[in-house]
Amino acid sequence: MTVSCVLVRGAQGYAPEPLGYVDVLAVGEWVVAIGRGLTPPPWAKAEVIEAGERILCPGLVDLHVHLAGGGGEGGPRFRTPELTLTDLTRHGITTAVGVLGTDGTTRSVAELLAKARALADEGITTWIYTGAYSAATRTITGSLRDDVLLVDRVVGVGEIAVSDFRGSHPSERELARLAGEARVGGLLGGKAGVLHVHVGDGPAGLRPLFSMLEIADVPSDSVLPTHLNRRRALLEEAVRWAAHGGPLDLTTGITEEDGPEAVSAAAAADWLRTQGVGLGQITLSSDAGGSAPRFSPSGELEAVGVGSPASLWDVVWTLRRQYRWPWEEALTLATSNPAQRLRLPRVGRIAVGHQADWLLVDPESGRIEWVVARGRVVVRAGSPVVWGTFEKRGAGG
Repeated sequence: MTVSCVLVRGAQGYAPEPLGYVDVLAVGEWVVAIGRGLTPPPWAKAEVIEAGERILCPGLVDLHVHLAGGGGEGGPRFRTPELTLTDLTRHGITTAVGVLGTDGTTRSVAELLAKARALADEGITTWIYTGAYSAATRTITGSLRDDVLLVDRVVGVGEIAVSDFRGSHPSERELARLAGEARVGGLLGGKAGVLHVHVGDGPAGLRPLFSMLEIADVPSDSVLPTHLNRRRALLEEAVRWAAHGGPLDLTTGITEEDGPEAVSAAAAADWLRTQGVGLGQITLSSDAGGSAPRFSPSGELEAVGVGSPASLWDVVWTLRRQYRWPWEEALTLATSNPAQRLRLPRVGRIAVGHQADWLLVDPESGRIEWVVARGRVVVRAGSPVVWGTFEKRGAGG
């Protein structure tokens, strides 16, 4: 059997912390050496990439992706389609965590699990949450705790909706129960066991989560609220959540075009740092594949968009280029931070013994030129070279 390897030579490396100019060697799926003057083993089939001045960094870890599609708020024709392999890889995403959304009836956690396994078979790393918007939520085994404990790819419960008319308006006690089920399942299964919470546009904001902390012994760092940049007032509440030790997830698909109160993820991350929120408490996720509905004040659907996987890297690049963040800080929000938050093993970093998930990026344009996922080149010179099972060659926008 021929063993493949990939060697990147002379890259300006970030692990995401700076590595200097290095060579990085992967054999099979794993990083086996980082240093200078490395050579591929003679018995392996090698691909050697001369980095030039390109930046080498970890592949992106997207902790909130509608892998099997989402939407449906305007009726069946507004169901969004499944994502393909190249939808993700061409935008640098090598690890994705799948969610359901509003529709937990015609879509199921079992369907999401099957899609995650399909993408893993095609070449990236995938995980999922069990559940959907409703607190009386969907499972595979019939128990949230058992799903987290027994189903290999389940890392937590979510996305449970609060402050959103599309959710089931769970009480603080119900939220505490959900958090407990997730956490105990995680403890028994050696997983993160997070409760991942969709925060909507409702005026209650994060109040349900603060109320949960008041009545129950729920560690705030085990509850991960997302979409916190949808309104300025919600972002201000998020600073209080962070002061309680809680993590904050910003949605890169949200921009100022989404409404007068919306804040771009890059602007939100930069502002949170000025408010004393620790870098390790902030993550970015794309909400890719999910619908982006716009409702009137009376709740009527006005327009629907679809979240793009491209937004995750776009925000990392904006933090670097527009806000002048160091590479290591901008990258952290979409690599090592989400991997650590969800306890995803051996991803989100460039290190010996970790998966060979890498990006090579032009430092002037921010263009992702090469993507390596699990030790295999999947994007070369900006174009996919590996496609999903039913993708047409060259597809995957």
